[in-house]
Amino acid sequence: MRRGGGRREGHALDVVIVGGSAAGLFAGLLLARAGHEVLVLERDYLQPAPDVESAAAAAFRPTAPQIVQPHIVMARCRQLLIEHLPDVYAGLLAAGVTEAPLRTQMPGSLSDTADRPGDERLTPMMTRRSTVDWVLQRAAAAEPRVTVRCGVKVTGLLTAVGRPSGRPPHVTGVRTDRGDLAADLVVDATGRRSPIDDWLTQIGARITATSRAECGIAYFSRHYRVRPGVGLPAPLVTRIVVALDEFLAGKWGGDNGAVQLVVAPLAADHRFRTARDPQVFAAVLRTIPTYRAWLAVMDPITDVFPMAGLHNTLRRLVVDGTPVATGLHAIGDSVCTTNPTLGRGLALALSGAVDLTDAVGEHAADPAAQALALDRLVGAHVVPFYHDQAVIDAGRLAMMRHTIFGAPPPPPSRTPGRVTYSQLRVAASYDPIAFRAFWKINGMICPPVEVYTDPDVVARTQETLRRHGTAPPVAQPTREQLLTALAR
Repeated sequence: MRRGGGRREGHALDVVIVGGSAAGLFAGLLLARAGHEVLVLERDYLQPAPDVESAAAAAFRPTAPQIVQPHIVMARCRQLLIEHLPDVYAGLLAAGVTEAPLRTQMPGSLSDTADRPGDERLTPMMTRRSTVDWVLQRAAAAEPRVTVRCGVKVTGLLTAVGRPSGRPPHVTGVRTDRGDLAADLVVDATGRRSPIDDWLTQIGARITATSRAECGIAYFSRHYRVRPGVGLPAPLVTRIVVALDEFLAGKWGGDNGAVQLVVAPLAADHRFRTARDPQVFAAVLRTIPTYRAWLAVMDPITDVFPMAGLHNTLRRLVVDGTPVATGLHAIGDSVCTTNPTLGRGLALALSGAVDLTDAVGEHAADPAAQALALDRLVGAHVVPFYHDQAVIDAGRLAMMRHTIFGAPPPPPSRTPGRVTYSQLRVAASYDPIAFRAFWKINGMICPPVEVYTDPDVVARTQETLRRHGTAPPVAQPTREQLLTALAR
């Protein structure tokens, strides 16, 4: 990476990516393969692990607590890998990541389980996040145009001198605790705690336009491994997320026989503070027959990992039609974070990296056009999922607060010609059309509104709700049983 001088011949750029997690490495690989020289700066010291299990054992970082939480490669992320990073896709499979055909996610209440054309496009992949990062790190290390430098903290931005009046600053590199680095393009991939607004303030730029919507839950998770030779309650790759009256519980399959379990209560429900204790965590899950059956065939391989302070956030780097700065972009959690229950983070990260590469390729010589193009792609590929998550969470939080704290119940949602996520979830338990529509949203195959307003989906969902009313009942603990489990 050069420290000064002009741009090389053609439109190849020197790129500094701040943040060496999944979003940063996705972008680094794609930009390098588009002909750019890429330097990835990571503030933590990430030592290359010799194997997947060593990577998992060292995965926890206070600066990135989400790494050890359950993850899933949703269908859109899988498809983008196949199309844009086929070697990474192959590397994930070789590392033990497992594909989950749609039939493995079908509930027992669904009578029509026959395969249908297009089911392949709805296939997710089951993995621990540490395995994804391990594969990406190996791919980046093998990429000639990518350099990853750890233990470097970016403290600010460099800008061009002599900015014309009325124009946003143009970023020309980064300031770090190891010295200044010049670049044609800087990409913020630092994640949900991004300091980008502080950087912009330092250079006299407008800050980003940031929206927030309450997530409202806390996470307690633990990784397990299935014992060899035991019979399983369901296919290992089955994703089981159950929204109970007073908390949410989840089971995700992982790579190499690993399974990820979660207890997710309201963040304001202090009764669950004890769930960080491994015995309490297991006791809570044993109150639910579905998870009790899984606990009987597995052994824990990690401690309990808590995570709180979660929000749905959306950040735009174009405000009132003008970039806050040129030569600066953001991707991944720096742009959007959503409730991790639906596992959208990796898909949004890779989608953002693909969109960034496309915008740079189309407008390499025009930084302003580049910024505007990427913002349009954010509007098309990120914003719909942020708004969808905000609506889903608002309804779920209102119902839980009503049950636990006696708050007013959420008002019924009635929009002609449209169904909701919760209505579709119920219908998916019985109807094959609604089931696939539900997994289109979960898999992020298209903007959610296209599914919610599809006439066939609306008709099938409404008819199914008239016939069945609610989803099949889920056995869950009484208030007394839950309090007993939490008191252990």
